[in-house]
Amino acid sequence: MGDWFQTIVDVQASPQEAETLAADVRDWLISSGIVSAERTDCTLGSDLGYPPGPRADEMVDASGWSVPWQDVRINGLDIITCRTAFDAGQGDPIAVTCPHCSVEIELVDEDFELIEEAWEPFSGVVHGWDEGRDVIIPCPACTRLVEPTSWKWADDYFAFGHLGFTFWNWAPLRAEFVAEFTRHLAGHRIALFSGKF
Repeated sequence: MGDWFQTIVDVQASPQEAETLAADVRDWLISSGIVSAERTDCTLGSDLGYPPGPRADEMVDASGWSVPWQDVRINGLDIITCRTAFDAGQGDPIAVTCPHCSVEIELVDEDFELIEEAWEPFSGVVHGWDEGRDVIIPCPACTRLVEPTSWKWADDYFAFGHLGFTFWNWAPLRAEFVAEFTRHLAGHRIALFSGKF
C-alpha cells in the first residue's frame, strides 16, 4: 500500500536562510494549531516529526477519504533543512524540459520503462546535487549548459533545494493553505508535489 506524502519545497531559499525560514514556518504552524509542538515518531523521513494539530483538518480537503487521515501512525510533518533532491517517490521521472529551448527530453519509453541512455546524464545531475556538487550538463537538443535547478521536470518529479516540508499521509492540502504557506516563506517560489513511498 505505501505511505503518501506531499512536499512543499522552497526552491529559492539559500543554505543560510533555510534554518531561519524553517523555524518561522514551524512556529506559525504550531501557533496556528496546524501541527503540534511535541514531536513524535510520526514521519518516515526523520526520527521525530510534528503530528497534526487541532486545526489540521481545516488545511486539507478530506472529501472522498474513507478513513480519517489523522488515525494512521505515520501522519506528521517532516522539515528538511539541508541540500536535497526532493522527489516524488515511486516510479521514474517521465521527462525533463530544457529552460532555454523548451525541448522535452523523454526519459521513459511507451511502456514507462526508463531509457537508460537518456536518463544517465540526468542521474548525475540528481545524485550530484545530493552529494553537494552542481553537475551542469548541456541540453541534448540545443547544447546550452543548464544549471541543476533550472531543468523543468515533468509532474515536478524533482525539486532541488535546501528547505522542504513533507506532510506524511495528510489529505490533499488546500490551495489557500499552500498560498499562506508561501507567504510565510517570504514569497519565495515553491514546488509542490506528491508521491508514494
